[in-house]
Amino acid sequence: MKLKSKLIISFCIIMFMPIFLSLLFIAAFFRVQWQMVAQNIEVMPDVKGLFFEIVLTILLVLLLTAAMLMIWIYQSMVTPIRKLQVAANNIKEGNLDFTIDTMGAEQDEMNELCVTFEEMRRRLKENAEEKIVTEQESRDLISNIAHDLKTPITAVKGYAEGIIDGVANTPEKIDKYVRTIYSKANEMDTLINELTLYSKIDTNKIPYNFAKINVEEYFADCIEEISIDLETRGIGLAYYNYTDSDVVIIADPEQLRRVINNIIGNSAKYMNKSNGFINVRIKDVGDFIQVEIEDNGRGIPQKDLPYIFDRFYRGDVSRNSATGGSGIGLSIVKKIMEDHGGKIWATSKEDTGTVMYFVIRKYQEVPNE
Repeated sequence: MKLKSKLIISFCIIMFMPIFLSLLFIAAFFRVQWQMVAQNIEVMPDVKGLFFEIVLTILLVLLLTAAMLMIWIYQSMVTPIRKLQVAANNIKEGNLDFTIDTMGAEQDEMNELCVTFEEMRRRLKENAEEKIVTEQESRDLISNIAHDLKTPITAVKGYAEGIIDGVANTPEKIDKYVRTIYSKANEMDTLINELTLYSKIDTNKIPYNFAKINVEEYFADCIEEISIDLETRGIGLAYYNYTDSDVVIIADPEQLRRVINNIIGNSAKYMNKSNGFINVRIKDVGDFIQVEIEDNGRGIPQKDLPYIFDRFYRGDVSRNSATGGSGIGLSIVKKIMEDHGGKIWATSKEDTGTVMYFVIRKYQEVPNE
């Protein structure tokens, strides 16, 4: 019951009960008097005593009623206030592991306040837990980046010292050392770019420049660019386009290229076979195009597969200096695909290989009516 209703009921009882009891008393008194007059009986002293007893009884009833009403309203207000006071002290002390009893079906203003306070406590706890997770993720990111930068920096320093000390004493060696330094510098640049893009993802500020893209031309250009790098690594690349030549999508060319490069880069990074290959297939699946990137690398353990698109997740196979990885690459890929209105998933078998899939909606002209 609402507090306003309780106050109105209390006011009505306090106002009308004395009148009601007085009317009953007057009616009863005059009835006795009338009977006594009708019978020519003198008002006896015991009748006068009865009169005062009735008045006293009325006063006691009124006092008891007022006390009960006060207790009723007091309990309905003070009990939840005390609960809120205890809850506020807990929150002040940093303790959010408690609940506030909302008094069941009672639906007055104080109960609504308790419900609101409990919701506030729950959200504060969720925010605190999320903050702890975010801080742990940030520490993991710093640790991962520091670990992954250490290897290429060490290599750059080593090869640079080799050139300075004259270890690279032939043009061929110098060329090899310089190319290695350049390759390691590119690895560091990739890590830094991932970190920069991650900060934009975390604040939903990825810069997109969407445009119409012809699927056949765009993917052919991407594959041609990637094939040069894979060739130097001794990895074969096959490309199959099963879409019509006029199929168009709406996408950001740079960010979509980042998705493709990241997936193929991971396939090359975790390739553990001398006859490694990567197959890229583009298929028409109704309103979407589906891109499949298959490799015959080491594969992903089934226990890791559900989490590979989570931020900072790195399976055990990637925790070594040879492969490294910031743990945010595939989370960036997932975010980009979601922002394009598509989705990405993977299937894999250890020691056999992995297939990455992603879909993007095709562009279709809306006919003018």
